[in-house]
Amino acid sequence: MSRAAAKTVIVGVTASIAAYKACEIIGRLKKAAFDVHVLMTEEALAFITPLTLETLSQNKVVYDMFELPEKREIIHTSLADKADLVLIAPATANMIGKLAGGICDDILSCVIYATDAPVLIAPAMNEKMYRHPVTRENIAKLEKIGYHFVGPVKGRLACGHEDIGHIAALDDIMRQAQRLLK
Repeated sequence: MSRAAAKTVIVGVTASIAAYKACEIIGRLKKAAFDVHVLMTEEALAFITPLTLETLSQNKVVYDMFELPEKREIIHTSLADKADLVLIAPATANMIGKLAGGICDDILSCVIYATDAPVLIAPAMNEKMYRHPVTRENIAKLEKIGYHFVGPVKGRLACGHEDIGHIAALDDIMRQAQRLLK
């Protein structure tokens, strides 16, 4: 068994049209022998189902912070302790803003605030949202405290524009994740 088999990656999925990209990210992480646990914001449920992500990750997907766990444990702290990396892909302006503002009102933000693991954020949003001064300040604030970012890149956005805001290439996301896991 490789050393990577013991590493745990928490994949956070937020409410972006790019949520479908989480499927391939999870598949690549599993192929590289990582233990993958998926956390979704409740809003992400509008874009992709927990069943899909659970099938790919081979672990229960958590999106309800107050769901009773199967075994008696505090879910957000037990996942936070288990994590070797937290990867948010896609990350919305809303999630970035919540993290920068200290708001922990869902399972994903609570795990991030409770972990000592590196956090890698792959933003995906409309170009105006990405360029908004508050979003830029939030990203700078998170980078200053040690969070890592990959992308976004220029590409076709859900609104039809060809501009910055498209989630980074999956190869780039994987390269950054593997670098942080070493």
